[in-house]
Amino acid sequence: MFESAELGHTVDDAGYAKEVAKLRADLLEAQYELLEDRTFPVVVLVNGVEGAGKGETVNLLNEWLDPRHVRTRAFGEPDESERLRPPMWRFWQALPPKGKIGVLFGSWYTAPILGRVVGGMSNANLAAELDRVRSFEQLLVDDGAVLVKLWFHLSKKAQKRRLVALEKDKLTRWRVSAEDWKSFARYNAFRRVSEHVLRETSTGAAPWLVIDGSDANYRALAAGRALLAAMRARLGAAREAAKRNGKANGKKNGAAPDAAASMLRTVDTAGILKNLPFTERLSKQKYETRVVKSQATLGRLSRSSKMKKRAVVAVFEGMDAAGKGGAIRRITQAIDARHFAVVPIAAPTDEERAQPYLWRFWRQIPRLGQFAIFDRSWYGRVLVERVEGFATEDAWSRAYREINEFEEELVDHGVVVVKFWLAITKDEQMKRFKEREATRHKQFKITAEDWRNRRKWDDYVVAASDMIDRTSTSYAPWTVLEANDKHLARIRAIDTLNRRLGEAL
Repeated sequence: MFESAELGHTVDDAGYAKEVAKLRADLLEAQYELLEDRTFPVVVLVNGVEGAGKGETVNLLNEWLDPRHVRTRAFGEPDESERLRPPMWRFWQALPPKGKIGVLFGSWYTAPILGRVVGGMSNANLAAELDRVRSFEQLLVDDGAVLVKLWFHLSKKAQKRRLVALEKDKLTRWRVSAEDWKSFARYNAFRRVSEHVLRETSTGAAPWLVIDGSDANYRALAAGRALLAAMRARLGAAREAAKRNGKANGKKNGAAPDAAASMLRTVDTAGILKNLPFTERLSKQKYETRVVKSQATLGRLSRSSKMKKRAVVAVFEGMDAAGKGGAIRRITQAIDARHFAVVPIAAPTDEERAQPYLWRFWRQIPRLGQFAIFDRSWYGRVLVERVEGFATEDAWSRAYREINEFEEELVDHGVVVVKFWLAITKDEQMKRFKEREATRHKQFKITAEDWRNRRKWDDYVVAASDMIDRTSTSYAPWTVLEANDKHLARIRAIDTLNRRLGEAL
């Protein structure tokens, strides 16, 4: 979930000054409309990596908004009064009333993360804590609250630079404690547990937004935009509901997903795909030598006796004409035909539409010892269904978590999940489309739908980048293949599958 936050987003001072004046005015306008509406509160959670600018952001929000109508609370260790009560008690005390904004610096997420990393909390106890958190947040959302959950992230190198810089300056040295350096020493553990916690608690109505904390201008604008988008979405929905119902209050439940989805779109993840270089090439001669070796390795791994306790699910996604079919064929050439199935995914049938979305994919999951190779997959919900409007914003926003849980369940059972996004440039796609039209035995590959999808290229790039960012996990990471060179993409696909399978075996 942290990939896009490590791309190094920056906003120069001139650009920041140009945008911040309008953003502040818009935030105040929305805040006063919220105060007048008084049908829902806004709860802003500020969490993340030490040194990522959480405190500065809290101060800035109070500066930009009318502080008389903002309830800010920072949570440290529970005091004696809080320790004598149930753990959630102190958070109930901090919730803002309807019409107000609550900014919670630290929240109900701090204890579970620290407990798992430092306190020896078991996975079972952590799962129980997260169940409690989800239930609490759902209660808030059902009661009409808008939850804006912000996680400020730094890479390990960036966090070290930040701590060192603060420590060198006499005016900021006090902000770095021995505990901060202890936390830094546990960075990898904190990242792993935090990713798990965010993934488990990012829901359609209350998603996490991960913000790059390395640049002060960028993180300030990102946080402000997220808050503004969430408020505007709910206020707009309330106005529309009031018009429909002839009442002064809006929808209770229906507006929350709109606010959540609007907030998600305020952080640009498109650099994941737009910034690919597409420069490397592999000659046909080298390809023919390497593909034989790579397929031989896959053949040995697939026939290993240890495969009895494993299965493989390989997912191929990408733009039309990116070369998914060609890569799949090179993989299946190396595997005993009795041990794999290629699963092409098209529009759902009437039977499939009558079932929960993931039902048709569960039916195709292989037994231990087998491979299932998906040509397109369950990611259609957050790609074509999102872009074409076949799924509501609530449905595709919620799908990220549903997909992550689905894949985690597979991995826990011994399935190796390997996911590929084959990326090509728009010019390369045009070249391949024309080649298909001109080649008789390839004409079946090009349809009117391919041309229609091409007109929404930019929308698909945004959707795919969001997908990769929000569903690339430690147990089922995405591999992005630069596929302008088909030969190179095929080799890298086989080699990646070999590496992942070899590690599992």
